[in-house]
Amino acid sequence: MYFWFGFRSEVSFCIGTHLIPHPNKVERGGEDAFFVSNFKGGVIAVADGVSGWAEQNVDPSLFSKEIMANASSLVGNLEVNYDPQILIRKAHAATCSKGSATAIVAMLERNGTMKVASVGDCGLRVIRKGQIIFSTTPQEHYFDCPYQLSSELVGQTYLDAVVSSVELVEGDTIVMGSDGLFDNVFDGEIVSTLAAHSDVVEAAKALAKLASNHSLDSRFDSPYTIEARSKGLDVPFWKKILGMKLTGGKLDDITVIVGQVVSSAASPQPT
Repeated sequence: MYFWFGFRSEVSFCIGTHLIPHPNKVERGGEDAFFVSNFKGGVIAVADGVSGWAEQNVDPSLFSKEIMANASSLVGNLEVNYDPQILIRKAHAATCSKGSATAIVAMLERNGTMKVASVGDCGLRVIRKGQIIFSTTPQEHYFDCPYQLSSELVGQTYLDAVVSSVELVEGDTIVMGSDGLFDNVFDGEIVSTLAAHSDVVEAAKALAKLASNHSLDSRFDSPYTIEARSKGLDVPFWKKILGMKLTGGKLDDITVIVGQVVSSAASPQPT
């Protein structure tokens, strides 16, 4: 999918997106959800439905899809005041589905200021001249249990969001994604993939495909398994004696949004 955002503002996002569902969830389209908006400089967001709800016969995708639909409809709300943390609050409050999800929202001002609010382990990177200049930090209760917005009182709220502000300039690239991207692709691979694909649509597809390939590779030493080992999770002791260790990617839904910051003197021209 391809979007061009510009309203005679100083800068705006040119966005490409790609989603690859978990191999076992293709028929349902996976449990991730996202939206993009051309409001002001551009708004992007990702939510990742928590799969554990399936054990209670609850479709985990319903919550993530509804909260993203609500957020999309509230982007221009006066009470939101173009604040991603308030957008999360109002979208969460309007969500009726049972379940929970991690979520991240980024809103670009026309002057280049990008505001970000995140609950959980969806992520965002800002790349400038081949270097990552900003990264969000995942929030976890413990390994593989991220902070999450929930239909239940035990979950987190907008008050738990990590809120950031980044000054962007023309030529910067942002990469936003669910943990299916960042659990399987290293930051260095993100930078090199962007260097090989100048088109944002192709870059999003390439990153999603790379994450998918890594997730299916039992021998790949992924960011996910490296973190798991750091938390004390590994193969049995007898395998360690043989020189073996826990490896492999993480099968998951994979959502990738790649945005390039462009001068937006022209009218929007979606294709």
